[in-house]
Amino acid sequence: MKSPRTLRTAAAAALVIALTAAAPAVAQSPAPLQERPTARAAALHDASAPSGSASHGAFAGPALQGAPAGAAPQDARASAGVALPRPTGAHPVGRDTLHLVDRSRADLWVPERRRELMVDLYYPARSAAGSPAPYADPREARLLLEAVPDSDPGALAKLTATRTHSVAGARPQRGKHPLVVLSPGFGGPRYTLTTVAEDLASRGYVVAVVDHAHESLGTVFPGGRVLTCVPCGTAETPEDMRKGTVQRGQDIAFLLDRLTGPRPAWRHAAVIDRKRIGASGHSLGGAAAASAMALDPRVRAGINMDGSFNDPVPADGLDGRPFLMLGTHTDMHLPGGLDHTWDTAWRNLDGWKRWLTVEGTDHLTFSDVPVLFDQLGIPYDAETQPTIRPERAVQLVRAYTAAFFDLHLRGVPQPILEGPAAADPEVHFNNPAD
Repeated sequence: MKSPRTLRTAAAAALVIALTAAAPAVAQSPAPLQERPTARAAALHDASAPSGSASHGAFAGPALQGAPAGAAPQDARASAGVALPRPTGAHPVGRDTLHLVDRSRADLWVPERRRELMVDLYYPARSAAGSPAPYADPREARLLLEAVPDSDPGALAKLTATRTHSVAGARPQRGKHPLVVLSPGFGGPRYTLTTVAEDLASRGYVVAVVDHAHESLGTVFPGGRVLTCVPCGTAETPEDMRKGTVQRGQDIAFLLDRLTGPRPAWRHAAVIDRKRIGASGHSLGGAAAASAMALDPRVRAGINMDGSFNDPVPADGLDGRPFLMLGTHTDMHLPGGLDHTWDTAWRNLDGWKRWLTVEGTDHLTFSDVPVLFDQLGIPYDAETQPTIRPERAVQLVRAYTAAFFDLHLRGVPQPILEGPAAADPEVHFNNPAD
């Protein structure tokens, strides 16, 4: 097991590599793919999907069943699954899932394939009635836990029983809502950003959480295909990670085309405010937010959560658009730290900017992983153990993410972004000279 520091200095700090040195590739089906939306994430749970050995990422088991219509989401989770923190906003949350294919681009990692995305859309819903959406497909959950050393034998059943606070296929609230795109860490499935996605949706945002093909421990695609992480363990050079980051920025631009273009892929796309779009992400996903901003002026504001800027912020900045750097309070992402890309990015950012570090955190703290590990009884394999409680970490990530987008996409003043707050002693404001 490589240490997190070794990986980050190799420009490959990412969820999957922090968990395991490599993940097996999956044989790709030669059949052509169709770009199509699915009404709900539960539609991916296909009991007739092909089974196989763990080395091929398949899970031979029954489909997950949603709770009865009208059941309280918390009750559905409490008996068996991980209890995810409740969203803090005023709105119920709905969820839809899209499968998208960019036929204009080859996949960087599997060049014979066109670039594919799986996207969960979270949004403010009209009602909380209905079945709570599952957290992860059982095949995806199995691949995640197979990568974790000393995983409890009962962890798989608990993780596959976990339900979100989102209602599958719910009708969205009327009106226009800002859009935020979230990209996970390299190797991290999109569901590992559920806690922040649901919270933003409960506050009135449409949130698109992206699985980038061949870049997660395991993602179920239509037709029962399970794609694993092809470059994990091999993409270790700075140039590899730069290309991967650029590709993700292109993914985000393509997603915006399909959500806000003249023929949108999502049936409820009319509720998206095309003039208020932001991007955020964890690790490589955070770097991708900056890359997307450099590529696409539609992205008005961005956040990088503890990721190296593998694709550097342009020397002439981002046309004055705001950016938040949110990371660990360690020698990695403090000013002058081991990750020099943060100092360079800070100098190049030419708009509103903040450099915040959170004491007691580790690289994975900015995802759902600490919540999962805590409740699944999985030891945290890191040189330095995080000291912040998972629930507190979720609270802070949610609060500062929402404050940033409320300020820059809604124009609502946010005192917690003006300087240190007594209520949040873990959060440090860094102001290095440009």
